[in-house]
Amino acid sequence: MDISFDLAVLNGRVFTHAGLKAIDIWIKDGKVSALGGSHRADEKIDAMGMLVLPGAIDAHVHFREPGQEYKEDWLSGSLSAAAGGVTAVVDQPNTDPKTLDARSFEMKLDLARNRSVVDFCINGGPGRIEELAGAGAAAIGEIFTYEQSDEELKIVLEEIRKAGMLATVHAEDGSVVREKTEPLKSSHDPQVYSMARPALAEAKAIEKVLEWSERLHICHLSTGLGLDLVRTAKMSGKGVSCEVAPHHLLFNEKDYRQQGSFLKMNPPLRGQADCDALWAGLRDGTIDALASDHAPHLPEEKRDDIWDAPAGVPGVETMLPLMLFSVRRNLISLERLVDATAARPARIFSLASKGAIEPGKDADLVIVDTKNVNKINADHLHSRADWTPYEGLEAIFPQMTLVRGTVVYDGDLAVSPGFGRLLRMQRVL
Repeated sequence: MDISFDLAVLNGRVFTHAGLKAIDIWIKDGKVSALGGSHRADEKIDAMGMLVLPGAIDAHVHFREPGQEYKEDWLSGSLSAAAGGVTAVVDQPNTDPKTLDARSFEMKLDLARNRSVVDFCINGGPGRIEELAGAGAAAIGEIFTYEQSDEELKIVLEEIRKAGMLATVHAEDGSVVREKTEPLKSSHDPQVYSMARPALAEAKAIEKVLEWSERLHICHLSTGLGLDLVRTAKMSGKGVSCEVAPHHLLFNEKDYRQQGSFLKMNPPLRGQADCDALWAGLRDGTIDALASDHAPHLPEEKRDDIWDAPAGVPGVETMLPLMLFSVRRNLISLERLVDATAARPARIFSLASKGAIEPGKDADLVIVDTKNVNKINADHLHSRADWTPYEGLEAIFPQMTLVRGTVVYDGDLAVSPGFGRLLRMQRVL
């Protein structure tokens, strides 16, 4: 049957379930409709000499709106995502107001629907959980364990289970953090921040949530000790997944010397042995996903004393480009990178239409010239943060990003604000 398609992406090396193939992609109504064959299309994109990858899903961003739009809003954050090959994001609930009930969820949803240029999920916080589930929250979290007592955390995890939702957990134990922080407060060397939030804090929190929950996702894993606990839990059949952020792979405690409080983040930087363990866990698949933990703050805020500067670094635009260059350096395979940025995040968040280039899936595509290596320059990025911890590092940025068969970024924003759609996660009851 002769079908006329809306768009054809021709002559590229396409990442399919069978690996890279020289095959054409035929798109209709925003979906991949066929792979290969000879057809007609209204429009064509020539991807000769380029990789065509599934769009990345960044499962951990803080777009700051509502409440702190001067740091980031849905338009600037989603434009940064698109420029970095991210076609869907999961926004976290610690905005102002926090996303803790249906009303605050609807407020954020209205903003995202009018401004985001990529597809999105919105997480709810540990508030009115059943109400958030009904409103369309993707998951509950990130839950900051250091803000909860053990009893409060148990109750929240049980409510999440009853609601059939996924708990996503920021694993740092508050009692350990408080105990270790107090004797260090008189020191202002940035490295003391890592001492104040040691590996033990992450491990203790992971041990607790693994005991109290049968299904959860560990955010931004930062230590080999935490990784070992996740690995053991997986081997025992526990329903646990985890993510790692590029900053915990690429930086260690020694980098405070150059960037100081700009590298303050929670959980903090670790030693090189932890970085090596995380790379190994990412390579072997124990660490399921890459996520940026995009947490923008302005330079004048980050210049403050280590104890006063806000925690977090921007990263949604640089995550995939840094990791594509890591493929070039043989630090990770392309297959594992695609799995960690597309297939597994789609599986963890039950996004059935995302995560792969195959018929029936959304045509979320990233077209990459692997020969086009550039040094990261904050002046060329799109976040309102206006700086990056990765300044000067080599990366491979996409030439073009498509969401549902439409070019959203090709060196400039190519769609109107509000193109992005809410993605709903399937509940497990």
